[in-house]
Amino acid sequence: MPKERLSMRKIREILRLKYDLGRSNREIARSCDMGCSTVSDYLKRARMAGLTWPLPDDQSDSFLERTLFPPPTPPGSSCLIPDFAEIHTELQKRRGVTLNLLWQEYKEQHPDGYQYSWFCHNYRDWSGRLDVTMRHEHRAGEKLFVDYAGQTVEITDRLTGEIRKAQIFVAVLGASNYSYAEATLSQQIEDWIGSHVRAFDFFGGVPEVIVPDNLKSGVTKSCRYEPDLNPTYHDLACHYQTVVLPARVRKPRDKAKAEAGVLLVERWILARLRKHTFFTLTDLNREIQRLLQALNNKPFKKLPGSRKSRFEELDSPALKALPASAYELAYWKKATVHLDYHVEIVGHYYSVPYALVKKQLDIRYSKNTVECFYRGKRIASHVRDERQGLHSTVKEHMPVKHQKYMEWTPERFKNWAAKIGPETLCFTETLLVQRAHPQQAYRSLLGILSLGKSYGDARLEAACRRALYINAFSYRSVASILKSGLDHKPLPEPVGNKTPVEHANIRGQLYYSSNTH
Repeated sequence: MPKERLSMRKIREILRLKYDLGRSNREIARSCDMGCSTVSDYLKRARMAGLTWPLPDDQSDSFLERTLFPPPTPPGSSCLIPDFAEIHTELQKRRGVTLNLLWQEYKEQHPDGYQYSWFCHNYRDWSGRLDVTMRHEHRAGEKLFVDYAGQTVEITDRLTGEIRKAQIFVAVLGASNYSYAEATLSQQIEDWIGSHVRAFDFFGGVPEVIVPDNLKSGVTKSCRYEPDLNPTYHDLACHYQTVVLPARVRKPRDKAKAEAGVLLVERWILARLRKHTFFTLTDLNREIQRLLQALNNKPFKKLPGSRKSRFEELDSPALKALPASAYELAYWKKATVHLDYHVEIVGHYYSVPYALVKKQLDIRYSKNTVECFYRGKRIASHVRDERQGLHSTVKEHMPVKHQKYMEWTPERFKNWAAKIGPETLCFTETLLVQRAHPQQAYRSLLGILSLGKSYGDARLEAACRRALYINAFSYRSVASILKSGLDHKPLPEPVGNKTPVEHANIRGQLYYSSNTH
């Protein structure tokens, strides 16, 4: 058993790379930044548990963990794992010894042991990992090497004269050396992912493996989800059904293709642009594409053909087909569900099932969608809404009897406000009915009513009176009134027909000033 259990996210990735993409254990270990023995252990657990790939959509992390880590075998059980090292020695030394014979001897000692198919499959899996060496021959369509050039190109702003240094992204296919290059304004994750998407479009397909040179945007960026592989980069690999195998540190042969491709781009493209002045990124990329076409069509000196002809002969037929749609850039973050069962994403609030209040979720959000995951299972999705301060609420996420499940209720807020004063109570009721669901006002009311602890109930009462007068129903408005001392100043006389806000469900200020209640 491993010294420390991996996250269910990483275990799912091991299974995907093995059974969906057919990668070797060593490649999986490099991609997931772990030892080969760890990969072998988890794959063996998956086989023994009878897991199939792909995993069912509704299979939660809890179920997967129980399946992979069942309770220990009771003492005295005779179902023991065979000694494959001894079996291997027997097969090598003695002619005529077969796996079937060794399995029969194993069953004689352990009648409740594993069946023949399991015995053979696991022995072959064990023996297949002996004396494995890394091969550096590049099969057609197998590897795409990606990196940034050391040189940059200046882009000058026509109006201000400000100079920005454009970064040059380079991608090279292993078998044909067919190359792609483009300029971007940075090496941040947005440009890094966008360059990959455009490179795949340029090649017209997807390689089996992407080999980056440990760029922070793609691999080593500190991230609470996957410290060794940026989750957005992992998303890209899943979308295109490929695998990321970062070049190993201090292993120059791993990235020789990328370095050679960068050198060619610097010599045959960037060197020719050194005297040019560019005012837009579009103009720069136009020139890069023109020179790139000439580089790919340039005949080899010692081999027949060119990068373009070898690409059409070798890599192009072997590349995987592009998916129906290009990858949409998505970000990941962790968020704790607030007591109003919403999570905040870039200033907007999205609902999740109320039972997850105070739970921590994984949030994936793109330009068009927001997806919420709890322990690896998607529990909510929304259309992305960029309006600040508003709520996107799904009715089914709300509790049938809110009082039974939630710590806070509208009545509790009203009782709290009534203790402060009638103006505060009127303000509270107004805010509750202004929202499509009262729970959407909880966050604001918690902040507003808590201001009484800092400024005193009398000042908060006066601030709510002024907020009612000017129809300013937000925490920031009340806090600003108190901070600037406007609560000490008298209200101006009503102008025209201006009256405090009214609502059918609000009793109004006159009700609270009456002595009859």
